[in-house]
Amino acid sequence: MARLPPLSSMEAFLEVARHGTVKAAASELGLSMPALSRRIQTLEHAVGRPLFDRHHHGLRLTESGRALQEQLSPILDELRGVIGRIGGPDASLRLHLNVLPLFAQQRLFPRLPELRREHPELHIDIDTMSHAEARLGEGIDAAIALARSIDPALYAARLDQDHVFPIAARTLTDDGRAIAVPEQLQRLPILLHREMPETFTEWKKAIGMPYLEPAGIDFFDSGPLMLEAAAQGIGVAFMHGHHFDDAHDPRLIRLFDFDVESPYSYWFVCRPRALRQPAVKLFHDWLLGAKI
Repeated sequence: MARLPPLSSMEAFLEVARHGTVKAAASELGLSMPALSRRIQTLEHAVGRPLFDRHHHGLRLTESGRALQEQLSPILDELRGVIGRIGGPDASLRLHLNVLPLFAQQRLFPRLPELRREHPELHIDIDTMSHAEARLGEGIDAAIALARSIDPALYAARLDQDHVFPIAARTLTDDGRAIAVPEQLQRLPILLHREMPETFTEWKKAIGMPYLEPAGIDFFDSGPLMLEAAAQGIGVAFMHGHHFDDAHDPRLIRLFDFDVESPYSYWFVCRPRALRQPAVKLFHDWLLGAKI
């Protein structure tokens, strides 16, 4: 029977395939670049053909590399699940969840006590980094993602469909004048979330003013900080209606009276195989039933 290559070489391969560079993957794994390269070479030797095309911008998967990534990734996910279920008395009911801070603060955390009362055996580890979909199965079991659409290779359940509008401080003015018409945004900075980069572009098209260009755009990766920046008068934030409603911040007001559907939604996302894990299935069923 042929011997399998080391598990560490398979994990290294998947990390390099995800990042596209040895440097980024080595940083993620806490390895030196030469050490990571040796692991990749070990796997390529075992497979008997190159898995990457090397070029000066980084690495690109070969056809064999893409096939291996597609088939190997779910197998390692399943193996991690097996180890986790055997690893401790409550391991099968520990969920590693990625969720953006504002959703957690406004919508998830207020409802978690009822989940704890119903299922005291479930423990949830929270991760708040962006772009969670790319890290599913690599320390994250499931995510509540903010996106226009989700990779069809993943399982996804839409949690909402909201409207988007500009939010600003009551005290914010356009050179001393009250902000009354969208044209004034051309003299003001706007604030956008990195997970919703096309919000303003879609909003201005929807109101029939695609030519609007703000004085500048500032990007945030934290919804709570974005709301605070708007409340402090730093700029005009384009956010979902429930972000404004749930903030209950008397310093903030909604600008203009346009009802524009957001191109972005919150989604529950995981790899299809993850729904076999008791903790993921339990949380998924509760979340959709609670209509958070």
